[in-house]
Amino acid sequence: MWRYLCPKQYVQDIQQVDLKNLKKKGIKGIIMDLDNTLVPWNDDAVFPEIIEWIKEVKKSGFKACIVSNNRAQRREEITKIFDVPAFWRAVKPRRRTFRKAIRMMGLKPSQVAVIGDQVFTDILGGNRLGLYTILVHPLNKREYFGTMCMRKIEKVVLFGLRHKGHLK
Repeated sequence: MWRYLCPKQYVQDIQQVDLKNLKKKGIKGIIMDLDNTLVPWNDDAVFPEIIEWIKEVKKSGFKACIVSNNRAQRREEITKIFDVPAFWRAVKPRRRTFRKAIRMMGLKPSQVAVIGDQVFTDILGGNRLGLYTILVHPLNKREYFGTMCMRKIEKVVLFGLRHKGHLK
């Protein structure tokens, strides 16, 4: 069970992801979560440094897309701003939308990383498919009520992973 909940990396934010290191690991595609990974939850803010990071991802030769559980009423705006394809209502951690994203990028699961802020959606979903998983701290403390409840369980899981030496 622990192996499905343990990210391969745990960083402060998406900008701390080392793209050169991912290349060395054979990663060619990056799936990114939207809420609290790229943009604060329930907020219209789009940070210029995140836009620049995504430009660097593409400039470095990675394929990229967004996979979000959100209905994203502003989905057209988001895909234009970040200039990457997106999949909405993903129902993560289900694998179906992750598989669609992998197929769209034309890659194998072993060539894809997933970056997100939640253990029970992004990390669990990615690990179930053998993706390289990267957990980031959420951008905003404000969250959907259900997510706030899951964060309490997530804290226990992360503590357990650290205690067992699986997470630094």
